[in-house]
Amino acid sequence: MDVFPGVVIGLVLVGGLLAALFELRVRQPDVVVLREVDGGIGLRQGLLYPRHFSLPLKRTTYPLQVTIDAAAIGNLGVRIKLIGSAALSVEHIQSLVRIGGWDTGAVARAVDQVRIFLEGLTREYTERSEIHAISSPAILDHLNAQLGLIEEKFGVELIALAVQSLEPADPKVADALSQQEEARLLEQTEQLNHQARVAAAKAKLRADEEIAEMEHALELKKAELKRTLFESDAELAHRRIEDELERSRLRLAFEKEELDVLRRSPELLLLTPQAARLAEASQSLKNARTVISWTPQELANDSPLFTMLRNLLQNGLQARDDSSDER
Repeated sequence: MDVFPGVVIGLVLVGGLLAALFELRVRQPDVVVLREVDGGIGLRQGLLYPRHFSLPLKRTTYPLQVTIDAAAIGNLGVRIKLIGSAALSVEHIQSLVRIGGWDTGAVARAVDQVRIFLEGLTREYTERSEIHAISSPAILDHLNAQLGLIEEKFGVELIALAVQSLEPADPKVADALSQQEEARLLEQTEQLNHQARVAAAKAKLRADEEIAEMEHALELKKAELKRTLFESDAELAHRRIEDELERSRLRLAFEKEELDVLRRSPELLLLTPQAARLAEASQSLKNARTVISWTPQELANDSPLFTMLRNLLQNGLQARDDSSDER
C-alpha cells in the first residue's frame, strides 16, 4: 500500500513531462510568436511557447510582382509591371491576422491582398492621367504615398517597390509616344545648345569687355609712365642746364679773377699756359719762331694787354741802359 502513492506520483510526473515535451516548442531565431491576449493579439517574448496556443510567423520577405493592364484618359491601354518585396509588420500584427487568418500562411495571403490593393491604386492613377504624363517616378510617388495605409490596413511592410516596365498596350501608341519623346529630347537638346551658345556669347562678351578694360587701364598706365618719364627727363635736363650755367659762372669768375691777377701783375702773362706752350714749342723745333697776332682792339692804347707790353718793353730798355752805364 505504501508503494502505490509513489507509483501514482511517478506516473503523473512522467505524464506531465511527456505532455510538456509534446506541447512546448523552442522559438527559432527571426520568428515572431503570436498569442491571444484579452481578445487581441500579442507577442510571446520567452524562449519556449505552447504550440496549440501560439502562432509562429517567420519574418522572411515575400516577393511581390504585379502586372497591371490599365487605361489612361482616352481609353488608351497601358501595361505596368511592379516588383518588390514585403514582410510582416510587428506594429500592425492585429491587421495581419485579421486579413491573413490564424495560421502560418497569414503573411502570404496578406501579400496577395496587397497585390490587389496596389493594382487598384495604379489603375486609379492611370485612369485620371494623360498617357504621356504617366511615368515610373510618378507612379512610384503615388504608391509610396500609400505605404503607411498599406501597412496599417494589411499588417504588411513593403520593403522595396519599383516599376519594372511601363509601356502602352497598343504598338501604334507606343511608336507615337516614342516619336513624341524623341522630338521632346531633340527640342530639349536644341534648347540646351542654344543656352550653351548664349552663355558662350555672353562669356566672350564679358571677356572682351574685361580685355578692353584691361587694355584701357594699360594704356592709361603707359601714359602715366610716359608723363612721369617726361617729367623726369625735363627735371634732369633742367638740372643739367643749371649745372652747365653754374660751371659757366664758375669758369667766368675764374677767368675774371685770372684777368684781375694779370692786370695787377703783367709779368705773369709769360707764365700763362698759352705762353708756356709757345715757349715749349719754340724750344723743341730748330729755328722755330713764335708768331703772335693780336687784334686792333687788343692793341688799343688803353687796353690792358697794350699797357702790359709797353711796361715790359720799358722795363727791358731801362735794364739795358742801366747795364750800359755801368760799363
